[in-house]
Amino acid sequence: MRSGSHVLHLTVLAALLLSQVCSGIKWLALSHTPASLHINQTQHCKLLPGMVSSQAQLCRSNLELMQTIIQAAREVKKICQKTFADMRWNCSSIDIPMDATKYRPDLDRGTRESAFVYALSAATISHTIARACTSGDLRLCSCGPIPAQVLEPGYRWGGCADNLHYGLIMGSKFADAPMKMKRAGSHANKLMHLHNSEVGRQVLREALVMKCKCHGVSGSCSIRTCWRGLQDLREIAIDLKSKYLSATKVVHRPMGTRKQLVPKDIDIRPVRENELVYLQSSPDFCTKSDKQGSVGTQDRQCNKTSSGSDSCDLMCCGRGYNPYTEKLVERCHCKYHWCCYVTCKKCERIVERYVCK
Repeated sequence: MRSGSHVLHLTVLAALLLSQVCSGIKWLALSHTPASLHINQTQHCKLLPGMVSSQAQLCRSNLELMQTIIQAAREVKKICQKTFADMRWNCSSIDIPMDATKYRPDLDRGTRESAFVYALSAATISHTIARACTSGDLRLCSCGPIPAQVLEPGYRWGGCADNLHYGLIMGSKFADAPMKMKRAGSHANKLMHLHNSEVGRQVLREALVMKCKCHGVSGSCSIRTCWRGLQDLREIAIDLKSKYLSATKVVHRPMGTRKQLVPKDIDIRPVRENELVYLQSSPDFCTKSDKQGSVGTQDRQCNKTSSGSDSCDLMCCGRGYNPYTEKLVERCHCKYHWCCYVTCKKCERIVERYVCK
């Protein structure tokens, strides 16, 4: 009982600290929610870190949804770091410490990196909710609608489609809530974050594809049952990463009767709906700088034979690298035995790895 009270005490403390994080993505702090905390009472909403008042209200009126949103926060962190593992900026700053009161400058300002994180966060929360409807984890929703499109002979609609419509409604209501508050930072940042969040949801809409399953005698596939399902988040993140690499720098200037975001170095044109935008340039992330939100690349692993962003030349910013050896134990000489198991031996091999100076 004492240990449970201790966990609740720490959770409340974290919620108070992280509620001060001045950012529209502070709800990602939900990834720190203890697995032992089951959200089944309205007072539990007070224990959740990083939420603004309207998100807390959504929590109280949709308790069942919160476990899915907590899962989405964990997915954002995991996928962002995996997607940028080969880059100097590797999304490490998304993992805000429990005792922090704000994000590092790379995510707290209107940078290219924050543009990616907002877009990924918006896509992930809607994706996770849509999939939870399909799997039956949410009683509030069910399968997506059957399309009106008439399929060619041999194909039929069936199965359980991902409920993207419900995912987009509830996901945007929760993720956009901080940017729609009166005290949500500068108007320029607010416009930027709302735009990039919508880009993330647009990529998600395009990721709803037709999936089919074969039926027939002896695998003849004489009939296919089809439904609309979302691609994996990993693929969506890769699409958003390409938009990150080609993101457009914008400025906040008068356009007609109000201020809008317009491209900085291009002839006056509106910002395109499918492009990520940012207000402030980023450092090269080569060296550690708390002021700029860079952790540097010292001791980062690099690939000596690569010519891409993970190469030792680019990752180490010309500083050079140190080699070290590592012993790997792997399964080898595997044999299949009838019926039905596999036996393997264990083999050791020495590999050479490299880290930046």
